[in-house]
Amino acid sequence: MSRLFWDVAVLREEVRDLARSYRLPADVRGRLVLSVTDLASPEFEAGHPVRLTSVFDGTRGVPQLNLTLTAPRAARPPRSAGLPLTAPETSANSVTWHIPLPDRNAGPFEEAPARSPASLPAQVSAADEELRAALALADRLSAQHRLLKHELAETNAGVLALYVQLDERDEQVRKAHGQVLRELEDALRPLPPEIDGLELAVHYAPADPAAPTGGDLYDWFALPDGTVHVTVVDALGHGVRSTRGAVTVTHAVRTLALEGHPLHSILARTHHLLMPFNADLMATVLLVRLDPATGELQVASGSHPPPLLARDGSAPRFLEATGRGIGFPSPGSDTVLRERMEPGDLLLLYTDGLTESRRDLIEGESRLVKAVEQHAHRAIAEIPDAVAAEMHTVVLHADDTLALAMRMTAKAPAATGTRAVHRLPAQGGRADKRSIG
Repeated sequence: MSRLFWDVAVLREEVRDLARSYRLPADVRGRLVLSVTDLASPEFEAGHPVRLTSVFDGTRGVPQLNLTLTAPRAARPPRSAGLPLTAPETSANSVTWHIPLPDRNAGPFEEAPARSPASLPAQVSAADEELRAALALADRLSAQHRLLKHELAETNAGVLALYVQLDERDEQVRKAHGQVLRELEDALRPLPPEIDGLELAVHYAPADPAAPTGGDLYDWFALPDGTVHVTVVDALGHGVRSTRGAVTVTHAVRTLALEGHPLHSILARTHHLLMPFNADLMATVLLVRLDPATGELQVASGSHPPPLLARDGSAPRFLEATGRGIGFPSPGSDTVLRERMEPGDLLLLYTDGLTESRRDLIEGESRLVKAVEQHAHRAIAEIPDAVAAEMHTVVLHADDTLALAMRMTAKAPAATGTRAVHRLPAQGGRADKRSIG
């Protein structure tokens, strides 16, 4: 079939009848009618005719209707993009649709007779059918959209519930991890020895609260002659790896001290003992010995911050002892500093996390002197925590922090026999966040 048309209404009904004769679905029919009339309308407005040609093709696996709209006098090629029904084939003045037919055995019906006014109800009925098909499609799409939204909401709720479960699981793992580390910390931390005339307390805070073990460790114990030995270690790094290094140092120092080696030789001996097993180990170490009966104090240092001595009636002062730490060149203490403590004197041992929290060592040491002056009158169990809180009002550089306080209360009575000292098993210790008095 090939006909020339001058009127859009006649063309529209011709296309509709043709589509119905080939049993095209109402929604496809409606799209085809709109596409043909959209392309033909500009030509009709310009006073130009269009030609509609239909060909049935039954040679393919699926029979199809090939419908071509030609505008012989078109000023420009007809557009094919954005049509309700896509036209895969275009030329300079024509557009062709290849429409698969729903019935494989379908062929063209007999051409519809010429229209008359009596055929108007049939035209309206066909248009209504196309409109109903379009509305039904819109309803289906709307229903599918609602279903997708519901499924998406359920999926989102499931994902949210999964996130909540994972977060709860992570929290449980973090708590279990923290509990294991706290138990490890408790296993490494010795209780203070009970010694007449001497009070002891300690504070520890990690650089990372999620990793409460670190490289700042301490150890305190009584030697056979009744003097008290204290070791403070700051191993390079953070976390469990630095803890391992600090533990080996404290254990080596304890062993050498209990074997009776002189204080000035212990740091160098510790270095030579440990380097073959851990060549990467680096640690600053402070060794202090105090005779509670006489107040005699000895200090040996390996690159460690100096202890601070506070005495009533005078400003606190640092007890400087030179030396180099474990893993440093020429390790060992150059000299042993000797001092005498009197009843009421307070000695504070610490790591650099206490004085370098604001990245200024000189300013940190000045503030430490003022903090000790301010809090020295407190009970011994409160002093390390109070000093640490005063020093950490502003933290620009987070680091493990240890503060250990020793205070002479009264000279222990000199006795010809064994002094009143309760000794602990030989083990290194880990500092605690809580004060121990």
